[in-house]
Amino acid sequence: MEILGTTLRICVDDLEATVAFYESLTGSRALRFERAGVSVAAVGCFLLMSGPESELEVLRKVSATIAVKDVDEAGAALTHAGARIIAGPVPTPVGRNLIAAHPDGSVFEYVDRRAAN
Repeated sequence: MEILGTTLRICVDDLEATVAFYESLTGSRALRFERAGVSVAAVGCFLLMSGPESELEVLRKVSATIAVKDVDEAGAALTHAGARIIAGPVPTPVGRNLIAAHPDGSVFEYVDRRAAN
């Protein structure tokens, strides 16, 4: 499995104020989208999320988002190494993702930028 990068996930109350801070910090503009009632802004290596507490409670359980070349390949490697696939792969606004629990209990999202077949 080829890991391309990592995104830090941050749940926030005031998305607008937080986006302004991270845009200033990173010097990059936020890419925004909404999913399942949660407003999301990707700014550099930060993924800022704001929305209903019931949705954020689930999102907080995922430690980080890991970009990979291919989610299917990542899923096979994770399973082979002893991880448990919790969800996915499923389409996202920019590719596909899956959620996996590592044997130590850590939970990560793995994403690629490939269109779903």
